Amino acid sequence: MNEPHKYRATDKMSDLICDNYSLLMVMSRFGLSLGFGDRSVKDVCQAQGVDYKTFLAVANFISHEPYTYSGEEDDFSLTALMDYLKRAHTYFLDFNLPAIRRKLIEAIDCSGTNDVAFLILKFFDEYAKEVRRHMEYENQAVFTYVDGLLRGHLSDTYDIATFASHHNQIDRKLTELKNIIIKYYPEKENNNLLNAVLFDIFNCEQDLASHCQVEDYMFVPAVAQMERRLKDEHQ
Repeated sequence: MNEPHKYRATDKMSDLICDNYSLLMVMSRFGLSLGFGDRSVKDVCQAQGVDYKTFLAVANFISHEPYTYSGEEDDFSLTALMDYLKRAHTYFLDFNLPAIRRKLIEAIDCSGTNDVAFLILKFFDEYAKEVRRHMEYENQAVFTYVDGLLRGHLSDTYDIATFASHHNQIDRKLTELKNIIIKYYPEKENNNLLNAVLFDIFNCEQDLASHCQVEDYMFVPAVAQMERRLKDEHQ
């Protein structure tokens, strides 16, 4: 990297991934595919129709916090960021959480005689429903509202501050689930399957926390600025 603390458009995309493998998730959520050779971040993004400034903004935020929204509209594309968030929702709801549930069922004793196993699965299912409610609300209400803003339409009944004031951190319940598994699941022989799914839960918790931070520190301030600009134009 030219600067270890910040990724640049001229850096090789492969160098970013090797520097921080969690950026594979960022790539996926921008719709970027592998096999890009030694091309730069800018070249890879442009070749695949992705706004490279938005990709870099998210990559730098995730890798090098803290982040402060500058207020410059050309820092990233709100449309591209919203597409990224939508793809992240699809990943969590349709891939990641169902995959963890399948691994849980395989790893724990679901014969009906193990009360802790029943509690773990019930807790996870309730959590997954909560995440679905949270993300479907954002897909249907918040993103629809922002689509309207992007077309120049202000709402008299809703604003992004309303969303921000109720934006709960959906990763927190996973901490409780981890504790149940770590502290109370009956001790047996070394359970590689259970250890593996626990590792996945740790990763999911961190990924969800990072996702919520992108919404709080990048998406919400950018939407709030757009609201202010439209209000000034309408006065």
